[in-house]
Amino acid sequence: MLGSMDNGNAINTPRHPLNFRNLALLLGGLAMFGPFSIDTIFPAFPQIGTQLGANAVAMQQTISVYLFAYALMSVVHGPLSDAIGRRPVILGGLAVFVFASVGCALASDLPTLLAFRALQGLSAGVGLIVGRTVIRDLLHGDDAQRLMSQVSMIFGIAPAIAPVIGGWILGWQRWPMIFWFLVVFSSALWLATWFGLPETHPSSARSSLKPKRLLRDYVGIFLNPRFQRLAAAGAFNFGALFLYIASAPAFVLDILRLNQRSFAWFFVPMISGMMLGAFVSGRIAGRVSGRRQSTIGFACCGVAVTANVVYNIVVHVPTVPWAVLPMTLNAFGIGLVFPILTLAILDMYPRQRGAASSLQAFTSLVSNALIAGVLSPWLSRVPLHLALGTAVFAALGWAFWRWEMHAGRAIPDAPASAVPSLEPTDEM
Repeated sequence: MLGSMDNGNAINTPRHPLNFRNLALLLGGLAMFGPFSIDTIFPAFPQIGTQLGANAVAMQQTISVYLFAYALMSVVHGPLSDAIGRRPVILGGLAVFVFASVGCALASDLPTLLAFRALQGLSAGVGLIVGRTVIRDLLHGDDAQRLMSQVSMIFGIAPAIAPVIGGWILGWQRWPMIFWFLVVFSSALWLATWFGLPETHPSSARSSLKPKRLLRDYVGIFLNPRFQRLAAAGAFNFGALFLYIASAPAFVLDILRLNQRSFAWFFVPMISGMMLGAFVSGRIAGRVSGRRQSTIGFACCGVAVTANVVYNIVVHVPTVPWAVLPMTLNAFGIGLVFPILTLAILDMYPRQRGAASSLQAFTSLVSNALIAGVLSPWLSRVPLHLALGTAVFAALGWAFWRWEMHAGRAIPDAPASAVPSLEPTDEM
């Protein structure tokens, strides 16, 4: 419940009551602006490449440089919010993102665009990373799972509508207008945060920003075998879907042979599956154990990637809607798994949630950056290669989950509302 007690230590209670739905909308919006800056420019790849003299491989670097910068800064956002509070970090990150988006809109050559894309990446993680800690600052157990699921549903809208919006914008303006749209969107989020989000991390609970202590904390979290298993399970599980997301320009325009306004054929079914998974996760919170829910989610992912491989073996020229239906089921499974794994990691370190959230995000982002910069250009030329790549990632995610189950400290069957221990979980 809001303003509850966490292991005997009072969590900051906002001066005014928070509306659950408004909080979900705000945190979902904060999580959205990062994916928006990736997916809105997909339809503009050919136009940007022609104007700036960049080929398809060079344009792919507008994604990878963003993700590498995002990953690099993700290790800072969480500990910084542990030390100075959640609000200042979110507001500062949004302000930098606004400036970076202006720079992208005004860029006249590829190096300049890449530089400001990197600056976007350095700031975009505050909404997702710090937003997760806000949820766990205020709520625990079933309530935290429900809010995390609602935020995931709102967050899931971004990849579905962002390329559609980008295509619409290109219908009446050139590509810089996409970045001006991001300026307006992130400015609106800054105002909503300023007026609508109270500080949830009190001064009495804040940690030191001393580099030596931060490094010690990170080393302790990263070397925890349970953290490694949970983070790897989540990163590889999502990687199966992100391979297609990063390959969206090639998949939609070259493989499916659709036009720049047809990205909805790919994104809408996929993200609908993720949103449905998040919705189901919220509805069954407290009724189905986290262990069972995650197992069902991984099973859905396994069926989806297997069907995808079989389809691409049988059909040499993929077509809609059949080519995207397996990804819909895969996304549904991810929507079931994500809230459970994320809350399990945050609950391992009640006093270092920012650091734990940052390190989880860093793990996933490094994986995504490698997928976008290395694997996607290599695999996206052949539909079957893409399908096999997703199957490998899904299998790796499931393998790490099974490892965690057999290690004896998987997500417990006990009620999700049980208060976690104060100290980090050690390996058995």
